[in-house]
This record gives sequence, C-alpha cells and structure tokens, in this order.
Amino acid sequence: MTHATERLERYLEDELGECRNEDIERRLTELGTLEAAVGSPRVESELGVLTALANETRYTLVRVLVSAGEERCVCELNAVVDITESGLSHALSTLIDAGLVESRKDGRWKKFRATNRAVALLTVIEGCTA
Repeated sequence: MTHATERLERYLEDELGECRNEDIERRLTELGTLEAAVGSPRVESELGVLTALANETRYTLVRVLVSAGEERCVCELNAVVDITESGLSHALSTLIDAGLVESRKDGRWKKFRATNRAVALLTVIEGCTA
C-alpha cells in the first residue's frame, strides 16, 4: 500500500470509525472520477490562461482592455505599457492564444478588445481582493 493510500485509510478510519478495503476502493474510485472530470487538457488550458496573466505587462494590457470596455488600437496600448513594438506584439499574441484578447484589422490599424473570459477572470480577481 502506498503512503498516500495509507494516509487515506487513516483518514477514513477517523471519519467512519472503521475502514474496510471497500471503503478505500470506493473513495479511490470517487477521487479517480473527480480527476478524470478535470482532465489534463483542461488543466493545461487553464494554466495557459494563468500563465498569460502572470506577467506585469500582459496583466496590465488585459486590465486596460477590460476597463476600457471597448476596442483599443495597438498604438493606444503601446502608450500604456513602456515596451518595444515587438514586445507588445508578443504580449498581445500570448493573450490572444490564452483566449483573453481578440483582435481585428481596421484599415491600417489593429484593434484589440478583452474577451468575456478576461472580464470574468478580472471580476473574480477583484472580488477576491475587495
């Protein structure tokens, strides 16, 4: 029996007053179902979003776009964050890949806006810090 299973057995003994092999197997099956429900692809996708926000420039860009509530031209965003055009392009690309920002071409300008996912995430974050 692995260390984790031994700990689970001790926990179930405390919770149930006694612990049989069936109790351990049932709980392991329940935990396996939970793990499968989360799924590796979903975790990777969610980590991609969190990784995208875990950078001051990218987080600032998302906050600005969410606060604006409308599209902003890349030139406006460049005025907000003091980085090179290449750095800005890379930051915006990362945010697009994470599903936090959308873009469209408008003549010779490129415009960006926050997605509903970005709005929801920042709403949760702001709720946690209030």
